[in-house]
Amino acid sequence: MPVKIIINKAKVPIKIYTEDIDSGAIDQLTDIAQLPFIHSHIAAMPDVHPGIGATVGSVIPSKGAIIPAAVGVDIGCGMNAIRLSLNANDLPDNLKKARLAIEETIPVGFEMHKSIKVQNSTIKSLNKGLDSIVDKHPAIFKMLRKPHITWAQQLATLGGGNHFIEICLDENQAVWVMLHSGSRGIGNVIGRYFINLAKKDMEQHMRQLPHRDLAYFTEGAKHFDDYVEAVHWAQDYALSNRREMMRLILDKLRKVFPHFEITKEAINCHHNYVSVEEHFGEQVYLTRKGAISANQGELGIIPGSMGAKSYIVSGKANAESFCSCSHGAGRKMSRSAAKKHFNTEDVESQTEGVECRKDKGIIDEIPSAYKSIDEVMANQTDLVEVVHTLKQVVCVKG
Repeated sequence: MPVKIIINKAKVPIKIYTEDIDSGAIDQLTDIAQLPFIHSHIAAMPDVHPGIGATVGSVIPSKGAIIPAAVGVDIGCGMNAIRLSLNANDLPDNLKKARLAIEETIPVGFEMHKSIKVQNSTIKSLNKGLDSIVDKHPAIFKMLRKPHITWAQQLATLGGGNHFIEICLDENQAVWVMLHSGSRGIGNVIGRYFINLAKKDMEQHMRQLPHRDLAYFTEGAKHFDDYVEAVHWAQDYALSNRREMMRLILDKLRKVFPHFEITKEAINCHHNYVSVEEHFGEQVYLTRKGAISANQGELGIIPGSMGAKSYIVSGKANAESFCSCSHGAGRKMSRSAAKKHFNTEDVESQTEGVECRKDKGIIDEIPSAYKSIDEVMANQTDLVEVVHTLKQVVCVKG
């Protein structure tokens, strides 16, 4: 479907790919559209909803400036998926053993590995980049408990919130492993540090901003290059985190299921990040906050909520969306509201057929707290083509 709503209340238009958008998200998008360095327009994906700092589901092209709060604190958060040579008939009727095996292998929430689980070459490479950042900004390490241990032992861990690991079946009953995670504690610290630094640097100009969360760094300014270096490091860390987590999961699953091969190489995509791209004749810093790249033929992952379908998609390089699409279903209800409205019985009924936790600790992730993934997909047929439709049979939540 084409753009559903165009708002012309600021310096550039806002082009929205859904009619299901609340006033809070519109206000946030309008604030960003007032900034002097936004190029062409802002695009809002079909899963758009209010976020912290900036709107989730927004694609923001900027010339000569980056807004750290628009990138957010879960820098590099994204998806990883692999198809296996197994099919539904290879899976046991009771999948609890598989879920417990994953939970035993991958720490979730605030937990981390008791020892470093990744290859030394990965650690050395990330260490070199982090040392360069911390030499200039030692306060980053002061914000992280046991920093020299934490960032390494959190590699190949899930985290909390909406992060997950799933075993899924596609339309041909082939088995997929899919996961969602980001740059963990160190990415959060880097995000918070530079968001606060941008606000400090712009103290004298705060009155000119539509919202103080939109403090930004401009090219040539004191901390611009440092932020670009740090955010790219966190994106690399997130990519490594997902890759190493997938490796550990597959090693564990080989002990649970019959021998299998990988029949579809990993799709590994960010949905909270910034990159340098060319759009509408200009080179820009493109911030995707809750959106993925959808260049022509580029494979991406759009997950639904627990109990709903997820999609492997191929991009269509739609120019108006800045070659982007949604990153998921998108929340329609806050976590606190979900906890008030639903109980464990609701979780059980809405996740029927999925082997997962069904306790009060995941009520805030109940499917009804999210938009309909079917509607989201219907609103972005101009942006992506569906390649595979997945349905989870096992879900591990952070």
